[in-house]
Amino acid sequence: MTNDALGTTNYPEWDLSSLYVHDTDPAINKDWDLSTVQAAQFQSTYEGMFKGTSWESQDLLNAITDYEVIQERLGRLASYAGLRYYKNIKDQSILLMYQQTQERITTLGAHFIFFSLDLNMIDNKRLEDACATLPALARYRPYFNQIRAFKPYQLNADLEKLFMEKSMTSSRALIRLYDETLAGMSFFADGKRLSLSGVMELMSDGNPTVRRQAAMALSDGLSEKTSLFSFITNTLAKDKDIEDTWRGFASPMSERHLANQVEAEVVDALTLAVKQHYPRLSHRYYALKAKMMNVPVLQYWDRNAPLLAANDTPYTWIEARQIVLDAYSAFDKTIAAIAHEFFDKNWIDVPSTDGKTSGAFSHPTVPSAHPYILLNFHGKKRDIMTLAHELGHGVHQVLAAKQRYLLSDTPLTLAETASVFGEMLTFQSLLQKAQTVDEKRYLLASKIEDMLNTVVRQIAFYLFEVALHSKRKLGELTTDQINEIWIETQKEALGDAVHIDPIVSVYWAYISHFIHSPFYVYAYAFGDCLVNSLFAVYQQNPTGFQKKYIELLASGGTKGHKELLAPFNLDASNPGFWEKGLSMIENLIDQLENLP
Repeated sequence: MTNDALGTTNYPEWDLSSLYVHDTDPAINKDWDLSTVQAAQFQSTYEGMFKGTSWESQDLLNAITDYEVIQERLGRLASYAGLRYYKNIKDQSILLMYQQTQERITTLGAHFIFFSLDLNMIDNKRLEDACATLPALARYRPYFNQIRAFKPYQLNADLEKLFMEKSMTSSRALIRLYDETLAGMSFFADGKRLSLSGVMELMSDGNPTVRRQAAMALSDGLSEKTSLFSFITNTLAKDKDIEDTWRGFASPMSERHLANQVEAEVVDALTLAVKQHYPRLSHRYYALKAKMMNVPVLQYWDRNAPLLAANDTPYTWIEARQIVLDAYSAFDKTIAAIAHEFFDKNWIDVPSTDGKTSGAFSHPTVPSAHPYILLNFHGKKRDIMTLAHELGHGVHQVLAAKQRYLLSDTPLTLAETASVFGEMLTFQSLLQKAQTVDEKRYLLASKIEDMLNTVVRQIAFYLFEVALHSKRKLGELTTDQINEIWIETQKEALGDAVHIDPIVSVYWAYISHFIHSPFYVYAYAFGDCLVNSLFAVYQQNPTGFQKKYIELLASGGTKGHKELLAPFNLDASNPGFWEKGLSMIENLIDQLENLP
């Protein structure tokens, strides 16, 4: 990367060559051809083998390693198409490549349906004996455990194949329709047509008139499409209900908890703890902010307004990069070295461009390549925190890659650990360097709002989903009914100090997690509270912390939250764990309130 590419106008963009050089790279067709042959060979070789008792430990090792190799290659193809798609959803040729990739992977997936079903037919003792015989097989024990956790909910091979193949014309088709509709929308505010990312940016502008215009524009744009968004939401919820019923899941949330390797009781304890803290956190903070802004109540779109507009002077990309890297470096040189690679090797796509998906993410791709980070950078302090967050994900994914394809993915409840920790490091670094009381006030308010958005807001989102999916079981919901659930959960979370204007009743429609990953959102609150507790341990006794922390991240999906947190003497199943995490937010509010 040249120095010019780090400037304020010529932002760095992805170099996807670690996956494929370009869309017509011959390696793409070569990988498709090889995957097609190997998928068929895999089925013909291993189907039915593990239903009996005549197989050997080496047979199972051969099967799992062959499976991992094929899945990694398909993951590479899917990652490339996905990254190209989210970079420019409006490009029809890219869209076609993405759709064809999805369909081909689904078609090939039919060859592997038998595998998890057959694995779950192996007797527990026989599987344990096989793992004890071969150390190379024993490393896959966590993967076997994850597969076998779903054993009570699996169907026969024909039904599993039907559900997978029908997803292309049902749930996946609706998700694609949602994404393309949202990406193609424009919102008129501040005298110009803006993308979703652009209008959301204006909702935290220093000018209250601009914020209201943006809020109105977002509402107007979403309202034009609410019939479609309501249809998509209703249909996906019903689709999920049908599959959950066939599989026998106890609740709409059960599958997510199982995938996250977290007990329902732990999530319930988190949710209850956050709700009980609403008055001490969000209600208290927004009342304090209204007082500092000299208004009786905050408008909904004023929640993230800068307290002092002068302190929201835009940062250049070079400045943002340096702030985050300095914070990471001060914590640990190994982590900082990994973080540097994202900048030095163009693993980050920075500019907000037409057709690019809104928001930000870090895509792990496959262990044999490396992650890629997508941003929509506007130069605000919030963008610096977003960079710190996604860079944490990226570092986590690099460290976990040594676990290889089947065990590198971290459960969602732990996937936010490094990202939120990276934010906290960056925030503390900025706070220590603050020169004035006003700057400290601005930083504290911004961090408190980020944490409220991560904890309180995400739990409110989760409760919205719980209510929506529960009521959908009784019949299709009208847009007004969905709006009412949204308003009710927002009012409860934000308190009397925030006025919930009717124009925000349709804002649920742009929260893409509801569409892409039902009940994903509580993982943010889980991760934030977990990191708050971890950071408290670090502050109290930093000696040796970094080594244990890197080991936690490098574990990928090989351990659950109990085992990973044990070295830090933390236990998420203990109700006091959540109190410790939430108290850090309360302490920051105390600091803000006590500033001169």
